Amino acid sequence: MKLVTVDIDGTERAGVLLGDQILDLAAAAAALNSPAATGSVLDILKGGAGALDQLAKLVAGAEANLDDMRAAGALLDAGAARYRPPIPNPGFILSVGMNYRAHLEEMNTPIPELPAAFVKSPTSLTGSGEPIVLPPDQPDMVDFEGELCFVFGRDCYRVSEADAMDYVAGYTIANDVSARDRVAGIFTAEGNMAAIHAWEANVLGKQYPTFTPMGPVLVTRDEIADPGALRLVTKLDGEVMQDSLTELVFPIARLIAHYSQWYRFRPGDVVTTGSPPGVGFGRDPKVFMKPGQLIEVTIEGIGTLSNPVIAG
Repeated sequence: MKLVTVDIDGTERAGVLLGDQILDLAAAAAALNSPAATGSVLDILKGGAGALDQLAKLVAGAEANLDDMRAAGALLDAGAARYRPPIPNPGFILSVGMNYRAHLEEMNTPIPELPAAFVKSPTSLTGSGEPIVLPPDQPDMVDFEGELCFVFGRDCYRVSEADAMDYVAGYTIANDVSARDRVAGIFTAEGNMAAIHAWEANVLGKQYPTFTPMGPVLVTRDEIADPGALRLVTKLDGEVMQDSLTELVFPIARLIAHYSQWYRFRPGDVVTTGSPPGVGFGRDPKVFMKPGQLIEVTIEGIGTLSNPVIAG
């Protein structure tokens, strides 16, 4: 299933993408007198495998009665929908970096021995179709980083690599937007404290509101056979910037086993898995997003995350 959260008259509603239509789950459940969980997407994930099984039965029933769904107002035009991130308010977003060999090469960075990550603020989230707003204080070097994400469906703490994938609910797309104005300091810093402050400056450039577009859907894990072999393509105004398979230095199971030794992940928590080569800062000449442009990240089996760029 492809779960979505859409804004309908100022209210966030959970739905399932059915081709070019969205099934409004609450309206469908009412029309079919179904007991399926139809709160938020996060509520559904918190319900575990049982809730997803019930939801699958609801969707099957709706697909068998599309005329009734249409009459009940349970079918929405997917092309006209206003998307929110699939999990609009996750408790935690962990962003993994340095996870594609070719991206490390373009950024003149050695391959790490262990995974490396930082925390992103949930207030940086925005949905597909919504604008990326260039901050007025740092508008000139705003970069794109298309990324595969996974979302937890269960509490996860101190799990083994062998069991790690059992904790994944599904996958979505993010754009780890980055103001690169101060990233050069990472490569020129002298001394430990200078390097620490340079890294902090780099991470702060990723925290602005709208700097984590996410979505448009959360694809349940059963629909992605191998998350390490998906094609990811990022386009800026139609020009291909990134084109790579999701061949990670540290695969998802390794990331979960590693970071769950410290973090207690909850249902709905999101981990971005790093960006492949082709980012604007790594190009010669460098390429950054400008007002009026459109940035699109497409991942095979998931969909396309699309956002216009505007001035702040």
